[in-house]
Amino acid sequence: MADTPIHDTLRIHSFASTEPGPRLIVLGGVHGNETCGTVGIERAVAELDSGALTLLRGQLTLVPVANPLARRLMQREGERNLNRSFRPSAAPADYEARITNLLCPLLDRHEVLLDLHSFQSAGEAFAMIGPRDNAGMLEPFARAAEEGRLALHIGTPRVVEGWLDIYAAGLAQRAGGAPADDAALAFGWGTNEYMRSRGGYGVTLECGQHADPAAPDVAHAAIHSALRLLGMVAGEAVAPPQPALLRLVSVTDRDDDDDQFVREWATFDPVAKGEPIAVRADGRVLHAERDGFVIFPNTEAQPGAEWFYFAVESDRRL
Repeated sequence: MADTPIHDTLRIHSFASTEPGPRLIVLGGVHGNETCGTVGIERAVAELDSGALTLLRGQLTLVPVANPLARRLMQREGERNLNRSFRPSAAPADYEARITNLLCPLLDRHEVLLDLHSFQSAGEAFAMIGPRDNAGMLEPFARAAEEGRLALHIGTPRVVEGWLDIYAAGLAQRAGGAPADDAALAFGWGTNEYMRSRGGYGVTLECGQHADPAAPDVAHAAIHSALRLLGMVAGEAVAPPQPALLRLVSVTDRDDDDDQFVREWATFDPVAKGEPIAVRADGRVLHAERDGFVIFPNTEAQPGAEWFYFAVESDRRL
């Protein structure tokens, strides 16, 4: 944490039609080294400013860089991960908490969120959605159909569900099986979890690998797709074929700098039951417990941090 507060200004572009309609907010640069969302948003802002794109109804807010400090550093985090513990705090203890206090009121004024990201490993773009409708304690939700429809229209070949469930399971795993308390679970909250807690819904779009030259195009196209789906701009919203839907079922932390993958994995690489995935520093081999897919393999993970996720095919349809 910095010894003195870092002062910053968020650049926020807001557009409001005289016709009532949906309220959509689009975030880019929640992580500083993920630039594709920023580029996609800047293109959309230029189109709106020039008149090439017209907002016909509703309200649209675009935030190109949600974490200015992390962007200046061109790294994932400024002082910590902005996409954790994402809720207001009366006494913000770090830079990201102060930024969260600015972003939360923005999200409160909207009902739909599109959060644009990219990832470290190779792999195709995909969308992440929240839980199915439920009245449980972890993440009660009643807008799964709308959220799934948004993910479907974004048009990625894959959609992934199960983030908060697997985050809670990961906490229990680290605690030797003990269930996580509310404060620990709240650390798993990101922008979408906050949006759902406020009665809205949201989709995270992982636009591809950080340096993929096509990733900004994916981000830009997704903004247009969301606006068409919500009837906020002209054009027909055409749903592509059903994507492959996967469910996260486990997360594995890196314990030591000498923990190594058995090969260079890409997100969505399939693995068969029993296939080796990684080797611990002490020589223990980590095998796939069932047929599935490696998600977010991170060769740069620090000890104690998430190293890779594992997903299986889901029976859900959007």
